[in-house]
Amino acid sequence: MDNTNQLTLEQEFKLAIYKQKINKLDNKNIKKHLIATLKQMMIKDNIIKYFIKNNMP
Repeated sequence: MDNTNQLTLEQEFKLAIYKQKINKLDNKNIKKHLIATLKQMMIKDNIIKYFIKNNMP
C-alpha cells in the first residue's frame, strides 16, 4: 500500500477538531477563514519554492 500522501494519526485528529469548529461557523466566517487559509498556503508554497531555488547549486 502506498502511504505517500497519507495523514498521520495526529493530523487526522487535528483535522477532526477543525471540522467541528468549521461546522459551528456561519457562511461569512467560513469564507473569511477559507480565504485566509488559502493565502497562507500560497505563502507556504512561495517559501518552499524560494528555498528550493536558492539552495540548489
